[in-house]
Amino acid sequence: MLQKGKDSMAKKLVIVESPHKSKTIEKYLGSEYKVVSSVGHIRDLSTSGKFGFGVDIDNNFKPDYQIIKGKNKIVKELKKDVKDSDFVYLATDPDREGEAISWHLYDTLGLTDKDYDRIVFNEITKKAVLDSFAKARKIDDNLVKSQETRRILDRIIGFRLSKLMQSKTGGKSAGRVQSVALKLIVDREREIEAFIPEEYFEIDAYFNDFSAKLDTYNHKKIEIKKEVEAKEILSKLSNAFKIESVDKKEKAKKSKFPFTTSTLQQEASNKLGFTSKKTMSIAQKLYEGIDLGSETVGLISYMRTDSVRLSDEFVKETYGYIKDNFGSEYVGYVKKSTKTENVQDAHEAIRPTSINKNPEDIKEYLTNDEYKLYKMIYYRALASLMRDAKTLATSVILDNNNYQFKATGQVLVFDGYLKVYSMYEDNKDNVLPDFASYNSNVVIANNIEYSKHTTKPPSRYTESKLIKEMEDVGIGRPSTYAKTIDTLKERSYVRVEDKKFVPTDVGIETTDKLQEFFKDIINVEYTKMMEDDLDKIAEGKMEWDKLISLFYNDFEPKVEIAFKEMEKKAPEYTGEKCPKCSSPLVIKQSRYGKFVACSNYPECKYIKTEKKETTEIMDCPLCDGKIIEKKTKRGKVFYGCNNYPKCSFASWDKPISEKCPDCFGVLVIKKDKVKCMNCDYEREYKEEDN
Repeated sequence: MLQKGKDSMAKKLVIVESPHKSKTIEKYLGSEYKVVSSVGHIRDLSTSGKFGFGVDIDNNFKPDYQIIKGKNKIVKELKKDVKDSDFVYLATDPDREGEAISWHLYDTLGLTDKDYDRIVFNEITKKAVLDSFAKARKIDDNLVKSQETRRILDRIIGFRLSKLMQSKTGGKSAGRVQSVALKLIVDREREIEAFIPEEYFEIDAYFNDFSAKLDTYNHKKIEIKKEVEAKEILSKLSNAFKIESVDKKEKAKKSKFPFTTSTLQQEASNKLGFTSKKTMSIAQKLYEGIDLGSETVGLISYMRTDSVRLSDEFVKETYGYIKDNFGSEYVGYVKKSTKTENVQDAHEAIRPTSINKNPEDIKEYLTNDEYKLYKMIYYRALASLMRDAKTLATSVILDNNNYQFKATGQVLVFDGYLKVYSMYEDNKDNVLPDFASYNSNVVIANNIEYSKHTTKPPSRYTESKLIKEMEDVGIGRPSTYAKTIDTLKERSYVRVEDKKFVPTDVGIETTDKLQEFFKDIINVEYTKMMEDDLDKIAEGKMEWDKLISLFYNDFEPKVEIAFKEMEKKAPEYTGEKCPKCSSPLVIKQSRYGKFVACSNYPECKYIKTEKKETTEIMDCPLCDGKIIEKKTKRGKVFYGCNNYPKCSFASWDKPISEKCPDCFGVLVIKKDKVKCMNCDYEREYKEEDN
């Protein structure tokens, strides 16, 4: 039983995982409530036992947990808070991970079922938080077991394969999802390398106010592979085209579903240029609470979700907003997903907590990036409940000596959801002439010509395309996409070129070695099957220990064979000696590229430094130094003084020697403008500025 402290009034204790969230929630509750934070997980698997798994393999894979390093003080404070309270509410996030955090708190703090309730809310608003107390429950053991199983599997796979890769290759780690995601990137690169481009030709006819493309011959699709074929067809064509048919149809242009974690990351990458990590970091802040002056409130619902469902309350509120602001003709319908939603994600899509919190009205309280992301979330949810847009699509078939040319056009006749979402979608009118007004059924071409094209290989994965692919094939979870991608970059398994992932030599080698010995495990199908099994555990339809046992008994023999038979990568020697210990120097790989270091690491930690060429830009405006072009560790270019750290001048934008005419400050080139670093002065960029 909990005991109240002698010096404190009886309190109800609410434990969340985020300090920022605790501050927001505490404002909603009365003085009898105290809200504290666990600052994330307080426990994790130890590194005891066989292979450091933190799991007793011989005792039904019983996990051994320990307090995370640096968390002892927090746990001590939480225990004191519990002792000084008469009841505890565990209010961690509404998913498997949040459920697991609540269970660890329950177990570590010595709670009993009489001492606590588990409360969940999908958004951090006063109403949602207060309503959660009326729906209090106990910890869902199935969700906890599902998370625990995932953690144990990831520990077993990660520890064993990472050690294998470290001992045999230049790789640093491997993992259940990480290695499959890497395989997708490597496989795509090999598709590109194996691709043989083929030439093909197109024929276009150009008229006064439209153009048409050759589509069929005798109404059968035609492909032109050789230039001689294109020339032969041209010789058979005249400038006179007969209007064979004009087809006009009204088509509905449907809005998209509200955001899930995956689609939010994809769209933020495509439209805003955000990495998945950045997107989730900003979304977390919007969810936990923003100070709007008169109140602190969460602006969006929980941002880790597979669901596209919207609450009845939000739908009702939004319908009213649409009717009042745009008219009843813009009120749409609730979209139904054909996908079966997972039990852990039975909460909602990502949406604003209130449709009345318009982005423009609260812009002053948000950072620029927060505003951009909130605006996109807001209008996506609003658009999803608005009427379909309507277009009038026109298709014209023109015949020339049994060759059919096709022209298509589209005109927006009702904007519908595009009323609010057009900034995120391309929807340009392509107007065709009114062929019915022609005096004859013949139109004369001004010119007919052919053009040569080459088939393109499949494109490399961008961050958004990789996330979509992972979601489509069923590997990973909303909460892991960003972390998985970040790990691939940190391990130097991939590099980013033109926003696309290119596998490094280490990434390719790691994938090849894993496929040689673990092709039955490190693949999409197996990983998806395991995700499905974890879902079954969450639903109470599968025993967790049985899944781990079956996996381990198949996996470990393969690992033992790999340690014996996998060839160790020979070091790449430079032919030089270490100046400190005379050991050979070798080429190594880091996340920032290749470097030369001593082969006797860790006994000798010598790293060869290359003299960097510098490009002087101008005299430093703050001292007698020179402004030079520099690069961050991540390779991003910036401009700084060569007297650093004595001089602190630095700019992401290239400075010019010309002074600001208004304040004599430093001018920099920013896109197509020249702007002052100190004031609002700006002018158009001129070539001589560079």
